[in-house]
This record gives sequence, C-alpha cells and structure tokens, in this order.
Amino acid sequence: MKQSESAVFDQAAQALDSFQIEIPSWGFANTGTRFGKFTQAAAASTLAEKFSDAAEVKRLTGATPTLALHVLWDLPNGVRDVPQVQNLEESFAIRAGSINPNLFQDQAYKYGSLCSPEDKVREHAVGHVLESIEIAKRLGSRDLSLWLPDGSNYPGTQSIRKRIGWLEDALRTVHAHLGPDQRLLIEYKPFEPAFYHTDIADWGMSSHLAREAGSQARVLVDTGHHYSAQNIEQIVAWLLHTGLLGGFHFNDRRYADDDLTLGSIDPYQIFRIFHEIHAGAEDGLDPGIAFMIDQSHNLKGKIEATVQTVVTAQELWVKAALVDRKQLARLQQSCDLVAAEELFRGAFWRDVRPLTRGWREARGLPADPLEALRNDGYVERVSRERAGRNTTVNSYA
Repeated sequence: MKQSESAVFDQAAQALDSFQIEIPSWGFANTGTRFGKFTQAAAASTLAEKFSDAAEVKRLTGATPTLALHVLWDLPNGVRDVPQVQNLEESFAIRAGSINPNLFQDQAYKYGSLCSPEDKVREHAVGHVLESIEIAKRLGSRDLSLWLPDGSNYPGTQSIRKRIGWLEDALRTVHAHLGPDQRLLIEYKPFEPAFYHTDIADWGMSSHLAREAGSQARVLVDTGHHYSAQNIEQIVAWLLHTGLLGGFHFNDRRYADDDLTLGSIDPYQIFRIFHEIHAGAEDGLDPGIAFMIDQSHNLKGKIEATVQTVVTAQELWVKAALVDRKQLARLQQSCDLVAAEELFRGAFWRDVRPLTRGWREARGLPADPLEALRNDGYVERVSRERAGRNTTVNSYA
C-alpha cells in the first residue's frame, strides 16, 4: 500500500534527524597535489578559522556537529594544544571529532612507521599514536582514525611477513591504551604512496588487524580507497555482518582516491552503501557507525564544496531510507529480478529535495543551504580577512 505524503515526510524527517556527518578540518585549508597547489583567499590557515568554517556549515545544514582533527596539522604541540581546542569548541559550538595521528610526514618514516624495520622508528610512531589517544581522551573524542602509508616500492626490498608481525604488535599496544569508550578505526588503502605493496591494502587485512588489536578496534572504509571496479557495498555488508564496521571516510573518485565531492561521479554507489546500512539497522545491527567526510577541495570553494557534500549525503541517506525493504525482501525471495531492481532503482531516482527542504524549514534551517551560503556574505567576509595570508605570486608575473 502506498504511503501518504505525511507518512513519507515523517519517515524522511526521522532519517535526517538521526544522520550526522563529521567534516574534516583539512577540508578548509589550502591543499594540493604532489605537483603543487592553488591557494584560495577564503582558505583557513589557523585552527580557529577551521572551527569558524565548520560552524558555518553546521548552521546551514544542521548535520555536522563535529570536526575531525589532524594531530600534526591542528595540534602541532600535542596535548599542550588541548586547552586551545576546548576553548574553540565552546566558542563555536563545534565538538572535536575523530583524532587522526600523522604517520606519514616525519622524515623518520621514510621506510615505514608502525611497520618500519627500525625498532626506534616503530617506537617513535607508537608513541605518537599513544599521545593521539591521550588527546582524544582529554577532548572526549570516541574515535582514533588510523591511516598509515607504510609499504614498499620494489619486490624483495622488505619482508612482508615481518611487517605484518610488527604491525600486529603495535596495534595491540595502541589498543591497550584506549579508554573504555574509545575505538580504534583501522583504515586501508591498496596503493599510494607505496606502489609495490601496502601494509594495510584492503578490508580483509584491516579486519584481521582489528581482531588482533582487540575488541574496541573496527574497520574504517574510505570510499576512495578501492580499485575502480570494486563492490564497496558488498564490503560494507560483510563488515556489518561480522560486526567490524566502524566508520566511513566519504568522498568520490573517478580513478583512485581523488577526494572529489560526494556523489559527483557515482551517487548510485553511495545510495547502495546507505541502503546496506539502513537494512542492517532494520535487522537490529547498530554498530555505531561514524560517518565522516575526507575530501580536499583544490578547485571548488572549500566551504561551498563542504556544504554541497553534506547536502548530497543527506539526500542520498533519505533516498536509501525510503526503500520499501519489506517489499524488496519479498521480491528477492521470489527471485523477481526485474521488479526488485525497479523498486530499488525507483528509490534512487526519487526526487527527495522537497522532503529535505521541508525538513530544514521545520527545523529552522535554511531551505537551500548553498543559496544561503552565497547570500549571507560569509565567504566574502573571510576572503577579505584571510586574503593576505593566502596570496601567492603568479609565476608569469
């Protein structure tokens, strides 16, 4: 039986009320590629500016209460910077979110961090992660998001098995220092910056390491960290089934790890992932998934691109929430392939923008966050204030 319009709105509103997505501090800063970067006048260059931008996104979307922090970039002095972060939390009504250690910029990590063949380097890397845990404890942050670039570029130059053992030992040590409510999220990536072998290359390796580390370890899925033809929603289903899904870093990509805005290339993929999560929740699986954005905006305006991403995530989340999963289950059971696919696709093609607009209006939010951003003058104001720090000399001048 077809739902009434009010029932559909209530279902959509319930889904939106429950959906929160974390935004990254580095998404507001000037970043680039290995070839260079193009600066933006509005880019944030201080932690206070990042919190200010995050507060603007939260004001417009109502869905981003936390800001992911990178220890080296945002807390260069480690735990000594915690009081500054706490003051910024209070000033901007934005909480510190996941804490991200930096295991890829120290010169000592040339041949690896937690997997380095040098004992002292591994100890140094573990110490940095333990300090990151202490930062998270003092800020009340649940999740420590761990990505390491460790690997090798040439066959025969490293012992793959020894590095597995070193990594297992390091993660057990790290896990032992977690607080009772903290989690260790272990990210994987098939290549880059290592191009022969990466020490945590896929979700199977990450799952194994999570089990070896301890009961508070989970897998972190970055949607850009897969080969182009990989079925990410199948990975999500397996991680849900095994109780190992901890969170996401959402972005989009055409080739690999392109950090493009969510849904700009393949929104259907994100819809399919969200469907698996909704289906799992309806089956009683509630793993406390951390929804996070991990994007670096080099050409789009940074604040505008972040708002665009959050709005897209909300729309795709609602589309997936509105799948008639009871009817879909009946069609799946009877192997009515065309009808099942059409029901599924129909939810994806549904225009939910009137529903998300109505939800925002009911919650006192701007009906169109992007339009509100363009009209409220925030970007223009911060561009004037920050332009002096973000000016570069043209090479052709």
